[in-house]
Amino acid sequence: MTTATPRRTGRSGSSPTTPPTAPSGDPAPTTAGGPGPGPGVSRRPAIDWRIRFGVLSLIWGFSFLLIKVGTHGYAPFQVTFGRLFFGTAVLAVAIAVRRERLPRGIRTWGHLTVAAFILNAVPFSLFSYAELTIPSTLAGICNATSPLWGMLLSLVALSEDRPTRRRVGGLGLGFIGVLTVLGAWQGFSGLDFAGTAMALLASLSYAVGWVYVRRTLAGNGSSHLSLTGAQLFMATVQLAVVTPLFTDLPTSFPVVPLLAVVTLGSLGTGLALLIQYGLVAEVGPTTGQMVTYFVPVIATAAGVAVLSEPLHWNTPVGAVIVLVGAALTQSRSGGSPAARKSTPPAGPRPRPTPTPTQTPTPTRTAAPADQP
Repeated sequence: MTTATPRRTGRSGSSPTTPPTAPSGDPAPTTAGGPGPGPGVSRRPAIDWRIRFGVLSLIWGFSFLLIKVGTHGYAPFQVTFGRLFFGTAVLAVAIAVRRERLPRGIRTWGHLTVAAFILNAVPFSLFSYAELTIPSTLAGICNATSPLWGMLLSLVALSEDRPTRRRVGGLGLGFIGVLTVLGAWQGFSGLDFAGTAMALLASLSYAVGWVYVRRTLAGNGSSHLSLTGAQLFMATVQLAVVTPLFTDLPTSFPVVPLLAVVTLGSLGTGLALLIQYGLVAEVGPTTGQMVTYFVPVIATAAGVAVLSEPLHWNTPVGAVIVLVGAALTQSRSGGSPAARKSTPPAGPRPRPTPTPTQTPTPTRTAAPADQP
C-alpha cells in the first residue's frame, strides 16, 4: 500500500515521496526495466489503465482486512511468512515468464537483504501484530502516513530535497490528522497504544527503507521486477528463520484465515506489484502513486462493511486531513532549482519532467515490495 514511494522520473512528473516500482518515461516499456516496443510500434495493454488503477486500489485497500482475518487463525509471524511466500511465488513466475535475470553480486544481494528486512519483514510483521488489538480501519489510515514520514526523512537524509512552506505545512497538517484519528483531545481513550504505535512504526519503516534503497540500489543494472522479486525472496527467508523461533506449528488450518493469507500474498503482494509496474510505465509515477490516497478509504469501508468495525466521526475526518497533508508533501512547487533538476531513484523518490518530445532514460532501482 502504499503508500508513498521515492521519487521517480516519468511523463507525469515525479514525487518526492514515492518509491519507484517501474521505470517511467515515454514510451512505456513492455516490462520493468526491459526494452520498449520497437520504432513505430504501439502496444496497448488489453485492460485500460483506469480499470487496473481501480483494481490495485481495491487490492491494497482490502489488504488490511485480509491481515485481520488471517490473524484470527494464525500467529502474526505466520501471516507475514505466508504473504511473503505466496507473493514471492507470483513474482518468481513473472520473472520466469519474462526471462528476467536475477541480480548479481554479493554487494547487491547484501543491500537487498537489508531492504527486505526494512521494507517487508519488519512492516508486514508490525501490521500483523498491530491488528491483533486495533481495527483494520485504523491500520489502513496509519499506513497512509508513509508520505509524511518519507518527506521528513528525505529532508534529513537526502540533500536534494529542500523544504518549502507548502510541504512543511502539509507535514504539520498530516500529523494533526493523525492526532484527530487517534482522538488526542480525549486522551486516546478506546485505542490500544501498543497496536497503534506498531502500525505507525510500520509506516515509518517503509519510509526508512525507501531512503535506504534509494541510496544503495539506485542505478543497479537489474530490472525493477528482478530486484523486487529478489527482495521478497530474502524477506521470505528471513521470516522462515524467525517464525519457528517465536511460534508453534499450527495444530489446525482454519480455511477462511488460510484463504485470507493466500490472497494477501498472491494478490496483495505479488499481483499488486505487477499491476503497479504496468501503471507506472504507462501513465507515469505521479498518476500511479495516486492509489495511495484511495487505500485508506477502501480499508475503512471494508473494515466497517465486512468486519463491522466501529467508526467514529474523528476517524474519517482525520483520515481526510492526513491525505490532504500527504498530498501537500508531494508538491514540488516552490522548491529550489537544484531540487527541481535532481533525478533520483527508487524504493519505497525525484525527476525532471520531460517535455512531450523527450524520452527519458528509465532509472533502474529496486521497488519497495508492497505497500501495505
